[in-house]
Amino acid sequence: MSIYNLLKARFLIDDDAVKNWRFIVFLIGLAIVMIANTQSYEQKVFKIAELTSEVKELRSEFVDRRSELMKLRMESTVSEKMIEREIFPSTVPPVKIKVKKEEEKSFLKKLWQ
Repeated sequence: MSIYNLLKARFLIDDDAVKNWRFIVFLIGLAIVMIANTQSYEQKVFKIAELTSEVKELRSEFVDRRSELMKLRMESTVSEKMIEREIFPSTVPPVKIKVKKEEEKSFLKKLWQ
C-alpha cells in the first residue's frame, strides 16, 4: 500500500473496506470509553481534593473551638463571669462532710436492748 493510496483513503472504499470500517469504529468506541474514563477519574480527583480541604478546615475549626472551650472552663474566667453577677469566691475553704452510716441492728441485738 503506497502513501498516495493511504492519503486518498482508498482503504475505506476498496472491496474489503468493511473490515477496515469495523476496526475504525472499534477504535472510535475505544477512544470514547477512554475519554469517559479519564473524565470520571478527574471528577473523583477534584472531589477528593475538595473533601480534603474541607476536612482540614473543619479540623482547624475544631481546634479553635476546643481551645476556646478550655479558656472558658478556666477558673479565672469563671470567677470573672461570676463577679459580674456579684457572686464572689468563698474565702473559707471547703470542709469535707463525713456521714456515718448507722448499722442496722439485727433482730437479736434489738431483743437484748
